[in-house]
Amino acid sequence: MNKEQVIYLVFGAVIIAALAFDLGLLSKKNKVVSLKAALVQTTFWVLLSLAFCGFIWIENEGGNGHSDAISYISAYLLEWSLSIDNIFVFIIIFAFFKVKENNFSRVLLLGILMAIIFRIIFIAAGTTLVAQFSWIMYIFGAFLVFTGIKLFLQSDEAEFDPEKNWAFRLMKKFMRSTDEEPRGRFIIVKNKKAYFTRLSMVVVMLGLIDIVFAVDSIPAVFSIIPDPSKKMLIYSSNIFAVLGLRSLFFLLQGAATKFDYLQQGIAIVLLFIGVKMLVEEWVHIPVWVSLLVIVFCITGSIIYSIHHKRVGIPDVSDLSDEWKPGEKEYDDLP
Repeated sequence: MNKEQVIYLVFGAVIIAALAFDLGLLSKKNKVVSLKAALVQTTFWVLLSLAFCGFIWIENEGGNGHSDAISYISAYLLEWSLSIDNIFVFIIIFAFFKVKENNFSRVLLLGILMAIIFRIIFIAAGTTLVAQFSWIMYIFGAFLVFTGIKLFLQSDEAEFDPEKNWAFRLMKKFMRSTDEEPRGRFIIVKNKKAYFTRLSMVVVMLGLIDIVFAVDSIPAVFSIIPDPSKKMLIYSSNIFAVLGLRSLFFLLQGAATKFDYLQQGIAIVLLFIGVKMLVEEWVHIPVWVSLLVIVFCITGSIIYSIHHKRVGIPDVSDLSDEWKPGEKEYDDLP
């Protein structure tokens, strides 16, 4: 068994063990996740990610251990920072469907597991394309520059609207749903027909929305790890960042309305890595420089945002309101 196979084996075992621990001890049904529990879970996932970084370094010691570890942690922080912006969308979706707080944890977990499946598919496709067509990196770079400029100039009023989103329209068309109070259930049987509850719709929507996020994040990670043969670094950095998103949601949901300038910080990061990909053939920018830019931009935008109020994000205290049948209609498909 070579080193790469050992790393894959350890990564798989760590993910399975971590999910079992998370499901068994940290994600009990109908339990509201406290701020303290969210801090413990976030710390758990961050430390686990850092421990895997150390394992990569040690396992490849004498070879590319140092550079691989730096690439991994840079890609992880990049994906982690991009994930923070996702939390705003999650809050809006939960408010739109009026999901009760005691269902947040299970719904997020299932949605994130769907997101991981999509990420694996996108990464596999991306590495194959990069390996066969090296010029596609320029397309990735140009796309990230365009996305960064668009995100930087986007006004606060351009808020995510679930009802107008393509994922919601897709579910409305193909899913038989009900507005009946789910009481923690994902499917309700009425008149010998199965109906998806709004909890199911939220899970599917979270997974589908991640496709849009992956369109940005997958090309971005290739700016840090352009070698398609290092798929493990790309997989692990992405998956660890996504798995930590759920606990990060509970940790930051109360402060999400304060991060008014976070999108500008993320936009600058996307602009930087997009330009980096476009000029890589003529100007080599070390990975550690990318790491510093990511840390500086995200940390700086969060600190600056603390002193400004974000407009248009619903108050999370409203998410525990009772569902009122007829207030929103999602169902009654034949």
